[in-house]
Amino acid sequence: MSADRIASALGRIEAAMARIDAARVALPDVEARSSGGSARVVELVNAHEKLREQVSDSLRELDDLLARLEE
Repeated sequence: MSADRIASALGRIEAAMARIDAARVALPDVEARSSGGSARVVELVNAHEKLREQVSDSLRELDDLLARLEE
């Protein structure tokens, strides 16, 4: 994998994480506007955490790959 492709992948991952964080920040506003939507909020928070874990795993894999390429 070339350095440009790695940098591009990292950029896409970082952009996705920023979108996830923006959605997480917006959750209290959504909850305040909707009555009885707490189950949906819990579902979204759980989905967010699962995505965050997947992104963290992917970043760890990329770090390992970069470390092997530098050796």
